[in-house]
Amino acid sequence: MIPVQGYAGHKVAVLGLGRSGLATAAALKAGGAEPVLWDDSPEARAHAEAEGWACTDLGREGAFEGIAALITSPGIPHLYPQPHRIIAKAMAEGIPVDNDIGLFFRSWATHEWDDFETMPRTVCVTGSNGKSTTTALIRHIVEHAGRPVQMGGNIGVGVLALEPARDGEVVVLELSSYQTDLARALTPDIAVFTNLSPDHLDRHSGYGGYFAAKRRLFAEGGPDRAIIGVDEKEGVYLANQMASSREDDRVIRISSEQKLGDFGWSVFARKGFLAEWRKGRQIASIDLREVKGLPGAHNHQNACAAYAAARCLGIAPKVIEEAFHSFAGLPHRSQTVAVRKGVRYVNDSKATNVDSAAKALQAFDNIRWIAGGLGKEGGVSFLKPFLGTVKKAYFIGHSGRDFALELEGLNHEICETMERAVARAAEEAEPGDTVLLAPAAASFDQYKSFEKRGDHFAALVAALPD
Repeated sequence: MIPVQGYAGHKVAVLGLGRSGLATAAALKAGGAEPVLWDDSPEARAHAEAEGWACTDLGREGAFEGIAALITSPGIPHLYPQPHRIIAKAMAEGIPVDNDIGLFFRSWATHEWDDFETMPRTVCVTGSNGKSTTTALIRHIVEHAGRPVQMGGNIGVGVLALEPARDGEVVVLELSSYQTDLARALTPDIAVFTNLSPDHLDRHSGYGGYFAAKRRLFAEGGPDRAIIGVDEKEGVYLANQMASSREDDRVIRISSEQKLGDFGWSVFARKGFLAEWRKGRQIASIDLREVKGLPGAHNHQNACAAYAAARCLGIAPKVIEEAFHSFAGLPHRSQTVAVRKGVRYVNDSKATNVDSAAKALQAFDNIRWIAGGLGKEGGVSFLKPFLGTVKKAYFIGHSGRDFALELEGLNHEICETMERAVARAAEEAEPGDTVLLAPAAASFDQYKSFEKRGDHFAALVAALPD
């Protein structure tokens, strides 16, 4: 774990006792602080107490006397749509509010680094879609290159559960808007912005607030290198804000839609080929079409981002290309779970919004599409231009019938459950078809998480008769 610096001998409140909350409490204690724990959930409190922690109601009168700071879990609202009552109380009393990301960046560097030959580096990845795949791919490339590496944040382990740095180590962090929005310290060496599409808008009071939360990693983080997807206007704006000139190679623009040859440094993918350009010249190229773990244009953007980060770390293009081919992909993200009777079954349960579902629909042909769940604000009419490869849709969950109405004219069947959707798609599929789970919706109407939904799909596919 990373012992938290700066609070030795002080009481520090911890709100939210999930994975990151308990890791935060342990890291505070390791750094000499006295953690004061609370969670509104009796089950979470019982779990913490079973782990040996005492819980103190932070909502009671006088609870913040002698408290130096409040550390909150990222899922707890601190501003919009309404701040949690305990966070509001802390702010009203002038208690600094932070999260584990802020604690990590104030505690990561230690005096032991003075003896290192090569300083550790942090690579932070944010954006709407592709964060997890990009983060895992960077970690895979660094590991393939034979360098020490750890991965955490919104994927893997909580940041404070990482091990202290080793000489020359790279730490790759996936950071959500919930995490970047509140962290009081953000100092990445390399920051990556993949893309932006509507998500979590209630938590950020709209699209502008959502972008502003992502932008903090760059504007306040001041990375040495900024890798920015420029296929949306927000990325174009961010790259312009970060660069001092067109030739400024501290900013690396990436794209999966357009050629980017007129900048100091750019990486882009077109027609399945990744190209790296520097100062008006192409210096490397990789054929992505046979990279099985990265199918589709959206994964080619992820490849561009990971490639750029690896190049910033001094890794050669040939080594990166080798790593691409050995990357298996992540579960629930364009993951082929089976090929049966010539039919491919793909689990993209992580496609919880229309933008990520659109990318999945563009990655395959002859699609039998399983979609639905707990629909998000704005509906799914955005997907109409991407339905040309869909032979039939099988709608499930709370919003299944709404999806059918919005996508009028699409050949479909209301299946309601995953069991029926998989069975019907398998019955009707022909060799060359792809049965694609890309829900374009949250899972919480029928499942505890998108992972549980994807696991159920994979289990049903595995049980299909040969």
